[in-house]
Amino acid sequence: MVKVVVSSGKRKSAVARASVRKGKGLVRINHVPVELHEPNLARVMIMEPLTLAGDRSTKVDIDINVQGGGIMGQAMASRTAVAKGLVQFLEDQDLEKMYLQYDRSLMVSDPRRKLPKNPEGRGARKKHQKSYR
Repeated sequence: MVKVVVSSGKRKSAVARASVRKGKGLVRINHVPVELHEPNLARVMIMEPLTLAGDRSTKVDIDINVQGGGIMGQAMASRTAVAKGLVQFLEDQDLEKMYLQYDRSLMVSDPRRKLPKNPEGRGARKKHQKSYR
């Protein structure tokens, strides 16, 4: 039986699911190797938890499936999913403490969501103008 850990991360409307299994250190985002992921800043953000983990991350393969949102929202959701998955797979409390100390968003998904539209305007904040004051 092969041990597989599935974890998720969210940011705005982007949702990332990462499956972590024993392997050779391969990371794929939507079936594409992370080395080919553009833009460069998003790639660096996704690789951040792996860089912090050091040689512990070379023993696992990570498949990330991410949908919704924009490029940077997907990158933030992916890095959260990767960090959570690594901690669960390795069962390493020191790694979790290091992630939380470095950046809390590595272990905690962003809870902020879009405000609902209000009846007296065109959106959540915008109101219809009055011309008679």
